[in-house]
Amino acid sequence: MADPRPSHDSAPRHDWQSRAIATLWQGLSGWRPASLWRLARLTGPLVERLSKRERRVTRINLAQAYPDLSQSAYQRLSRDSLTHSSATMLELGFAWRGAPERVASSIQEVHGRELLDEARRQGRGVIVLAPHFGNWEILNFWLSSHFPFTAMYAPPKLAALDPIIRQGRERQGASLVPTNPRGVAALLKALKRSEAVGILPDQEPNWGSGVFAPFFGRQAYTATLLPKLVARTDARVVTGVARRLPGRGFAIHFLATDERVQDSDESRSAAGVNASVEAAIALDPAQYQWEYKRYRKTPEEEQQLPEWRQFRLYR
Repeated sequence: MADPRPSHDSAPRHDWQSRAIATLWQGLSGWRPASLWRLARLTGPLVERLSKRERRVTRINLAQAYPDLSQSAYQRLSRDSLTHSSATMLELGFAWRGAPERVASSIQEVHGRELLDEARRQGRGVIVLAPHFGNWEILNFWLSSHFPFTAMYAPPKLAALDPIIRQGRERQGASLVPTNPRGVAALLKALKRSEAVGILPDQEPNWGSGVFAPFFGRQAYTATLLPKLVARTDARVVTGVARRLPGRGFAIHFLATDERVQDSDESRSAAGVNASVEAAIALDPAQYQWEYKRYRKTPEEEQQLPEWRQFRLYR
């Protein structure tokens, strides 16, 4: 078995990568969203041309989600998606290290806030499903600026970046908890205090922590944490995204979720979660992070069928 610890040869490389990324974030933290978008329009086509893995996965996922698109529309959506993903990466320094008043002023619109306010008036906690759409760090900034807010957090692979990311996400008062049972307990406590918590609904969980549910017509392994939280807290569930307004800033959207998310049955709840994510993506499909391998696990693999590998979408 290979030693999982970084080798002495890889440590300097990781240090260099961390310094370079941190320097980039700091350098871009003072840029305006309009300037960052112009830069993304330059880097996005380069990512599509040079990053074979991102281009391939994006196109596979888009073909699954929108099989009836014309070839020209399909290519344009793929290119636009990678441009938005580039913008998200370039905006991290702004979201985490930019002057708070400038970040706040970049949020031009807020839609659906009444969904959160109504739940709090009723003494209920709020679970915000935050898919990888637009700039989710801007959503975190807004939520933690307006409500007591708790979210799960997994440290990055480049450990030297951990304090920068953690400070950026916590600077408006957010509480970050680990992705383990202790973190789940912290989410439950926050919900019982009628606070807001954030959950990533479109990240593939480990085996044993999810069920298969349809997502754009294909079975996707989906986390079952949500029905457990709802059953024990009677929290209200909403979908939240920060949609990019190219050249201007961002619009926050809170959307009512599919009614099945409140179901105690894990399969029905997971189907409702995925339907809610689909509804958020419909705001602007190009702003979803299509380069993530959402369908990596398959039902055939779970069933341990001898030929399960042939059912993989990514080969």
